[in-house]
Amino acid sequence: MKIGKETIPRTSICTSNDETIVIRGKDLAQDLIGKLSFTEYFLFLLTGKEPSDGLKAMTDATLVAITEHGLVPSVQASRMTLAASPEALQGAVAAGLLGCGSVILGAADRAGLLFSEVVHRAKEDNSSLDQAAFAVVSEYRAAKKPLPGYGHPLHKARDPRVNALFETAEKLGVNGQHMQAAELVEKVIPDIYGKDLKLNVSAAIPATLLDAGFPIESLKGIPILARTAGLLAHLREEQQHSIGFALSYQASKSSVYEGDVPDGFTSSI
Repeated sequence: MKIGKETIPRTSICTSNDETIVIRGKDLAQDLIGKLSFTEYFLFLLTGKEPSDGLKAMTDATLVAITEHGLVPSVQASRMTLAASPEALQGAVAAGLLGCGSVILGAADRAGLLFSEVVHRAKEDNSSLDQAAFAVVSEYRAAKKPLPGYGHPLHKARDPRVNALFETAEKLGVNGQHMQAAELVEKVIPDIYGKDLKLNVSAAIPATLLDAGFPIESLKGIPILARTAGLLAHLREEQQHSIGFALSYQASKSSVYEGDVPDGFTSSI
C-alpha cells in the first residue's frame, strides 16, 4: 500500500562500496576517523556541516550537564532490567531510554519551542522580548499549559547547571535571544502563574543550543544521547555490584496494597 508521495527511499547520510564508506560526502576512513571528536561527528551527521567551535563546545557542555542525576526512575528501570536479564545490555539501555518522557528528560524540545515562540513573537509584533515573553506565557496560562523547563523537585532556588551553561555560552560568545527569552520567561512567571518557578537544565539546554545554531527539531536527541552514556555507566556498576533486585525489594517493601483479600489472608511482604 502506497502512503505519501515518495516511492523511492532516499538518504543523504551514508553510502558505501567495497573500498569506501561515505558519510555526508566525506570518506569515513580518510577524512573523519581520528580527525573529528564524537561530538563533532555527531553534529556533522546531524547537519551535514562541520560545526563551529561555539556549537561544538556548547553541545559538549550540555551533554555533560544532562548525562547523570542519580537513581532516577529511568536508571532504576535500566538496572532492574539488567539484573533480571544480565545478557541483555541493549535491552537494559532501551528500558532506561523508554523511561525518558515529558516529566524526566523530555522537556528540552518543548522548552526550545517556547523560547523560539517568544523570539518569533517579538519579531512578528515588532515588540520587545519582554513584551513577547509576557504575552506567550500569558497564553500558556490561559490554556492551562505547564511551562516546560521551569521548576525542579530538588533544585528550588535554581538548578545549578543553568548558571554553568549560561556562563559557558557567554564565554563562547554564543549567548543570544533564546537565552534572553529563557530569563525573561522566568521573570514573568510569578505574576502570571502565581509561582516562583526557576529555570532548570531542560530550559538551559535548548536556550544555549539554539543560540549556538543547533537544529530545533533535534533538541530531544541531546538528553537521549547524554543519558545513554549515563545508563551505560550505571549498567557497568550494576555488572560489578548489582542493586537491581535491591531496588525491586525496596519498592515492594514500601508499597501498600489497598485491594480486597480473601478471608484469612495475611501478607508476607
